[in-house]
Amino acid sequence: MTSSTEHDDQNEQNEQALERLRELIRIPTMSNDEPDRVDWEAFERYAATLERLYPLLHDALEREFVAGHSLLFRWPGREPGAASVLMAHYDVVAATPEGWVHAPFDAVLTGVGAERVLWGRGTLDNKGSGTSILEAVERSLAAGLTPLHDVYLLFGHDEETAGTGAVAAAALLAGRGVAIGFVLDEGGAVVERIFPTVDAPVAVVGVSEKGTTSFSLTVEQEGGHASTPPKVTATTRLARAVVRLSKRPFRASLNEVGATMVKTVGAHGRNPLKFVFTHPRAFRPLLVGLFARLGPETAAIVRTTTAVTQLSGSLAANALAERARAVVNVRIAVGSTVESTRRHLVRAIDDPLVRVEVLQPNGPSPVSEMSGPRWDSLSAAITEAYPTAIVTPYVQNGATDSRQFAKLSRNVYRFSPFEMSAEERGTLHAKNERMHVQTWFTGIRFYEVLLRRL
Repeated sequence: MTSSTEHDDQNEQNEQALERLRELIRIPTMSNDEPDRVDWEAFERYAATLERLYPLLHDALEREFVAGHSLLFRWPGREPGAASVLMAHYDVVAATPEGWVHAPFDAVLTGVGAERVLWGRGTLDNKGSGTSILEAVERSLAAGLTPLHDVYLLFGHDEETAGTGAVAAAALLAGRGVAIGFVLDEGGAVVERIFPTVDAPVAVVGVSEKGTTSFSLTVEQEGGHASTPPKVTATTRLARAVVRLSKRPFRASLNEVGATMVKTVGAHGRNPLKFVFTHPRAFRPLLVGLFARLGPETAAIVRTTTAVTQLSGSLAANALAERARAVVNVRIAVGSTVESTRRHLVRAIDDPLVRVEVLQPNGPSPVSEMSGPRWDSLSAAITEAYPTAIVTPYVQNGATDSRQFAKLSRNVYRFSPFEMSAEERGTLHAKNERMHVQTWFTGIRFYEVLLRRL
């Protein structure tokens, strides 16, 4: 039983940690696709602030900068053996105060008690995870912990753009001959009400991630004055291609990771759906149809998805476009490829005058182990932090830096140890990003438990 004094000490420790997180949120380490437009002074200030806030970590661990601003720490273990890598990124999506309830870099606290909320860019994506790792390591060092094998901490500086930090770090460790047994990056979370009739929270752990590849659709033809348009303009042809694409979605299916997730989570549901969920192979067509209709999150589980994110045409309001272009962001399902995806786009559009080209190809990552000692250690740490949560593998929709380590380890996982409501998940890369303070404290405890198991 925890004494009153211990409880008070824990509360004080947590409140001090919260103030450190707020200080880091206030540093606007915003990404930009154009490196010349990045405020690199903010990134340098962030690294210097970490050194001040976490003195034990910086004394005990070896630190080096990779690809300019990514931070790689090595915590030497007691014995030789496969190392673990705990990852997060400290760059954030650009934000301005417009449309925010509280300015994105003010780190405002609202509410009281268990309902306190911290507002700010990076709370969920991904300074919250990174800072909880730092807090857990600092506390573990204070408690005298030395891991059995080496533990690396990698904090990327450009995950939201090119991801060069993770690429360089993976290549660096591989070049040094470092054997990597376990990798954990951002990803899934503890969520509720994602399965019909399942009331318990679900901790979804990414064992793979969809490929993230953008394709350009381009139409080029003669321009001219807008007062004498041809029957089919470049923009009309492009718009028709976009509409055709939306009417020809990728075929829905349930892969083995999805089937395992359905069976694991569905076992906690109520009949008759419980019976269906726990026999996913027998009811595969029914489940595929159900998931495709439940909502965007479940629909993404069963198919490759497309989203037209950028459109461009004429430079003048009264001139016909000589070149009309759309960018389609595609999340490629496990089991598919970039090339098969491109072929589907070409067939769906069915117009030889619309040129389909691949931009930065990136296929799905390999599927990590869904059982075994490393999965068990991760699952046990989640259960200790969230005792009522059902732990299940899933395929993550978003891309992470961890994919760079997929060739180095069979145990690459994606999990952010926080409870996130659907509304909170909707603030990722959007306005009013925020997280509940209490779940962030629980995230620190998760990493403390995990460090003892590595």
